[in-house]
Amino acid sequence: MRLSGRSQQEVADSLGTTRSNISILEKRAHQNIARAERTLQQWMMLRAPISLQAKAGTDVFELPKMIFAAADEKEMLLPITSLDIVVQLRRRAPRLFKKRALERDARIYVTEEGEVLVEGSGEG
Repeated sequence: MRLSGRSQQEVADSLGTTRSNISILEKRAHQNIARAERTLQQWMMLRAPISLQAKAGTDVFELPKMIFAAADEKEMLLPITSLDIVVQLRRRAPRLFKKRALERDARIYVTEEGEVLVEGSGEG
């Protein structure tokens, strides 16, 4: 109901409860979704065939080279480009970078599908 644009009060009235109860339920739902997303990301990290440690100060444009080298060692062909990697890194962990360099150490994982995951980003 909230996604269709109804206010918390309107939802509460239609369900016969209070606005504060709807607010609490909505907050808990958002927390549960965030927890599930973190669990899914951790599961994907566990099964990612590529895992590498990137040191603070590493240029963002060096990371694709490192990832492709790790893929080559495992004889994997990743379905992504260098630009895809940079875009995913910047989107998943924007605070990890200061200008073009990693601000702190991070572990980077890449799935067979080419999804880039970052641990140590301080995000979330």
